[in-house]
Amino acid sequence: MLIGYQFNSYAEKRNIIGIVPDAKYKKVHDTFSLKEEIANNQNRLANRKVLSRFNTRNPRFDYYYQFDDSDLNQVSLLHFFNTISYGSTPWITTFETYLPRFACLISYPHTSKLESDFSALKDEAKIHKALKALSGDACHRIIAMSDCNANMQKMLLKEFPEYQESIQSKLIVMHPPQRLLIHKYEEKYLSLDEKIRFLFVGSGFFRKGGEEIIEIFKYLKDEYKYNFELTIVSTLTIDHYATKNQKTPADVEIIKYLIQQNSEWINYFPGLPNQEVLELMKKSHIGLLPTYADTYGYSVLEFQAAGCPVITTNIRALPEINDNNVGWIIEIPKSSLGEAIYTGELIYMTKEARFVISKSIREGIEQAVHEIFADRQVILYKSNRSISRIIEHHSIEDYASRLKNIYLEAIRADKT
Repeated sequence: MLIGYQFNSYAEKRNIIGIVPDAKYKKVHDTFSLKEEIANNQNRLANRKVLSRFNTRNPRFDYYYQFDDSDLNQVSLLHFFNTISYGSTPWITTFETYLPRFACLISYPHTSKLESDFSALKDEAKIHKALKALSGDACHRIIAMSDCNANMQKMLLKEFPEYQESIQSKLIVMHPPQRLLIHKYEEKYLSLDEKIRFLFVGSGFFRKGGEEIIEIFKYLKDEYKYNFELTIVSTLTIDHYATKNQKTPADVEIIKYLIQQNSEWINYFPGLPNQEVLELMKKSHIGLLPTYADTYGYSVLEFQAAGCPVITTNIRALPEINDNNVGWIIEIPKSSLGEAIYTGELIYMTKEARFVISKSIREGIEQAVHEIFADRQVILYKSNRSISRIIEHHSIEDYASRLKNIYLEAIRADKT
């Protein structure tokens, strides 16, 4: 069987490309991608900035998540990530937030209300067109990456009852697979009696809690003289998602200064190849992702596979892949969608909201570090529990077997 995929991005590599061993995979193209390629080439020729396909302010954002090849790619099945197809070739899609993934929906303002309200989108013609495609016979499965993700889709569908039953009947949850990096803590060859090594990995530095990490670790080092080392792998990017234009290049310079001034216990890398990051994880005791906003949190799975219990917040999918048994969870205020939010009547992620969440993150990190240094054996216990969790819930073999059955079922159904 020949499976078509759209992009070579990290998400496709983690969830789609090459996952089923006896399937062949082919990169496919369509009219939407052709239009985007032409537009990007025109911008380059005119020395205009080419916006990322992940940037919702890109006026062509929606093009990336729609597909129509007039069935010319000649594949058995199309497997997308976040994308909807309008053709008749059988297709499935794995998604991380909502389907359809349109800017008007991804950027939809979230308030502090208990339940989210999507009623303002009811008359969006392109959403109806996309939902109709999801309801159609060519679409066989929509795969949510988490229960939180699936619940977000169900909340959206409440506003579109004409498509609700059909789409929900195709909705399943499949957490991403993850290969083990070690099989037990002893393979890390790390002493619990010497320096404790913490590791943060993430390009969206301020969104993922990097600022809070550096500042609270400096406080803990100065105040309690804990024997630890902190490694940062990040471009220190300001990505504005969740920071809402609150961070500036001046904030980046402050972080660089703090890193430089504390270089005796902070190691910094602007970027490393993925394999080197995985090796760093195997040489670390604790992983860090005290994030404001993440659709999933792949690094948590990688940390756990390397025997690193992780300190995370409780947003989106994180409570499904981390808890206080295998790591540490920082409770922050969140909405019915599982996203970080202020508990008052303010709009999502104002400066006031960020202050409240930042305070919770700092306090949560501090509490976890105190617990670790009060009894270092907790690292050993949670490390082995993390490894067991990956084996039980993220087996590549189990994921591949399930995905193969979905492929075969869709292909057979298309032929009948």
